[in-house]
Amino acid sequence: MQKVVMYSKDYCPYCARAEALLRQRGVTDLEKIQIDHDPAQRDIMIERSGRRTVPQIFIGDTHVGGCDDLQALDRSGGLLPLLNG
Repeated sequence: MQKVVMYSKDYCPYCARAEALLRQRGVTDLEKIQIDHDPAQRDIMIERSGRRTVPQIFIGDTHVGGCDDLQALDRSGGLLPLLNG
């Protein structure tokens, strides 16, 4: 299973939804980077993703995007193959 990194904030319903979907698809090792706890990570997230909103999800070296992007990838059948590398 590919490494999954999710930039998130506390009390973010989209982050919670994205995490729940990832867990349903078998992700047990999710690296959550809380940008509200570490502001320097926010700058890194923006540099890596080109976006300012959370969540921003990376599976391996692939930037998936936010919660809507993750859900769309799952609906199209692309999430599990990406997770399984």
